[in-house]
Amino acid sequence: MTAASSATGRQPTAEGAVIARVHAVTREFGTGRTAVRALRGVSFSVRRGELVALRGRSGSGKTTLLSIIGGLDRPTSGQVEVAGQDVTALDPDGLARMLRETVAFIFQSFGLLPVLSAAENVGLPMRLTRLDPATRERRARALLGLVGLNGHADQRPYELSGGEQQRVAIARALANSPELLLADEPTGQLDSDTAGQIMRLLRSIVHDEGITAIVATHDPVLIALADRVLNLKDGVLVP
Repeated sequence: MTAASSATGRQPTAEGAVIARVHAVTREFGTGRTAVRALRGVSFSVRRGELVALRGRSGSGKTTLLSIIGGLDRPTSGQVEVAGQDVTALDPDGLARMLRETVAFIFQSFGLLPVLSAAENVGLPMRLTRLDPATRERRARALLGLVGLNGHADQRPYELSGGEQQRVAIARALANSPELLLADEPTGQLDSDTAGQIMRLLRSIVHDEGITAIVATHDPVLIALADRVLNLKDGVLVP
């Protein structure tokens, strides 16, 4: 068992099977002549164990696409499947279960609660699964060790650097052993050296754990590390 699988409580998944499938997805905001077509018939598949970079200028539809894949938004038309589930057909309870068990998000803004320690922030998703406090504490500290934050478990976000806060956010995303990580510009607030460290960390976790990651990014370091790059322009995938 790898360090990653030990910390997250799961064995590496066999690579090759499709984990996410996007078919003819469109998303329009507004109606009539003023409607904005954020996505225009986007289709692609992602296999388990892949690190996929989603590249495109601001306003190209990257965030909208990630939100639809993760069930935070609904497409105007088209279908999304994640781990065999039709995301576009799930009711609110089903979506909540998927976000609790299958999909996790990493955001540019970190999203940590300032009044909680690093370990408490990592433990938040595990509270939703009613994991007992002692096990939750052990797992949180193991995950912080996985992302290189041994000794920082009791510090609050304001006591950590930007790179350290993003590492806490990654550990939190791994708390419930997701199958799919969706990251929206995860290094957008970091300097280039720290961004490179975070990208290599994501690459390592994807490789060791068999997790799949789709990362919206402009960062050339991640683009170089990715298994595949999807280019999104004006809501359309282009070569």
